[in-house]
Amino acid sequence: MFIQTEATPNPATLKFLPGKPVLPDGTADYRSQSEATDSPLARRLFEVDGVSGVFLGPDFISVTKRDGEWQHLKPAVLGAIMEHYVSGAAIVEGGGNDAAGANYDPKDEQVVATIKELLETRVRPAVANDGGDITFSGFRDGVVFLHMRGACSGCPSSTATLQGGIENLLKHYCPEVQAVEAVAM
Repeated sequence: MFIQTEATPNPATLKFLPGKPVLPDGTADYRSQSEATDSPLARRLFEVDGVSGVFLGPDFISVTKRDGEWQHLKPAVLGAIMEHYVSGAAIVEGGGNDAAGANYDPKDEQVVATIKELLETRVRPAVANDGGDITFSGFRDGVVFLHMRGACSGCPSSTATLQGGIENLLKHYCPEVQAVEAVAM
């Protein structure tokens, strides 16, 4: 098994591409060992000293480090991923932890549908290339609330991505949008 790695805009996060499906449906974001109860792969990765986050995408695994250098952590992470795939164990038992219910006024249903469509077709594919994900959380009083996940969570350029990219895109297609804010999961 050959696993490729890619740098992300977040220096604390590295993207691992196992060349096999990870989560064909949805994503899963784990910020601690205790959150990883439904993912044998994430639990195995948290056993690597220095790992502070695991994000599972359709065909990639983003791993965030708490400290240390990637040159020291990367071999251990690669080994854990390889061992997991060789074991044949499930990546996630159940459906993952994709963001669930959204918060918005039913009268804004059409605006929210447009926002979600733009996020799905234009934003999420771009941030997945960088090892992260951005999901809709809510819309109130002209403000779109988004969850930053994987490499996007804690990334130094996430504010620029939100204001310079996503906010401008949403404002262009949805005049009702006045601002975009990140919310904690």
